[in-house]
Amino acid sequence: MLGHFGFPLETIVIFLAVVGVSVYLDLFAHRKSTDISLADAGRWSVFWVGLALAFYVYLWLRFSKEWADLYLAGYALEKSLSIDNLMVFMAIFASFGIKGILQHRILYYGILGALVFRAIFVMIGTGLFLASPWVGFLFAAFVIWSGVKMLQNKGGDEEIEDYAEHWSVRLTGRMIPIYTRLHLERFFVRHHEIQEIAKEQGVNLTRPGAFYATPAFLCLIAIETSDIAFAFDSVPAVIAVTQEPLLVYAAMIFAILGLRSLYFVLAALTKYLVHLEKAVIFLLFFIGAKMTLQSWNHAIGDTGFHITPGWSLSIVLLTLIGGVVASFIFPGDGKEDGKDDQPAA
Repeated sequence: MLGHFGFPLETIVIFLAVVGVSVYLDLFAHRKSTDISLADAGRWSVFWVGLALAFYVYLWLRFSKEWADLYLAGYALEKSLSIDNLMVFMAIFASFGIKGILQHRILYYGILGALVFRAIFVMIGTGLFLASPWVGFLFAAFVIWSGVKMLQNKGGDEEIEDYAEHWSVRLTGRMIPIYTRLHLERFFVRHHEIQEIAKEQGVNLTRPGAFYATPAFLCLIAIETSDIAFAFDSVPAVIAVTQEPLLVYAAMIFAILGLRSLYFVLAALTKYLVHLEKAVIFLLFFIGAKMTLQSWNHAIGDTGFHITPGWSLSIVLLTLIGGVVASFIFPGDGKEDGKDDQPAA
């Protein structure tokens, strides 16, 4: 019997220090970047995986192999479950027309939100089982809608200048003041900063206020909401592997930290592999169908058909590999794709 791992102060300090320093280094390394290359994203992905494995080694040497194995099992499960997030991130950014370093900034602050919300969800624990099916239905509809929008906009990768008619502004514009254009990669702007610009360019201000949210902030909220929705699915699954809150939390955070860099690997590949975006769109419909099936099984009645995390991960990986292979066999018009990468004039 292992007993209880508890909350060793040394482990908490090491975990928080490693995460804090690593996230800071990630942001510092990309503070002046205009875009994140495939090589850079690949190196950071390896770094985050290595960091998670280093924590596994620490648990093994400091405590026991049994505790370390429980953490590693939770990490592997969370990593496989969170791959779905990548597809939704891509759909959200495509919907907002946001590219490059601003994506990194949004995902970086998404990490900070994930640190807080995952801690709350772990404390709630298995109580999430009661709410997760109904949240699953709502988010499944959002994921499928995202797939439809991405399918409609495929090939139209231009940046958006004015978000006055964007769905996020129409949804929230009456609740909070919004400046309907991106401004210096900022989430909020003061009234006096954009008053003259708004008049000169004819930019809409949804309602008067001392501060205005920008479309970058609305995109951050969409990303964070997707993280929370997926947490309803993943937290109970990881808790089923180990009921130790600190190990569950550490496994989730290390998996999420690596997910951001892995996103940029996928995003960079879509620039060079012309059919990879189609694979992502297909996976959005698959994820939506999977969440609907899981929610139905838990909330309404067991259909007898279940998609395990292993099967889900296999389908995701095989679909992405299929998109890569198809891009090499049927490369399409490379010149047209090159144009799409240029910023709008």
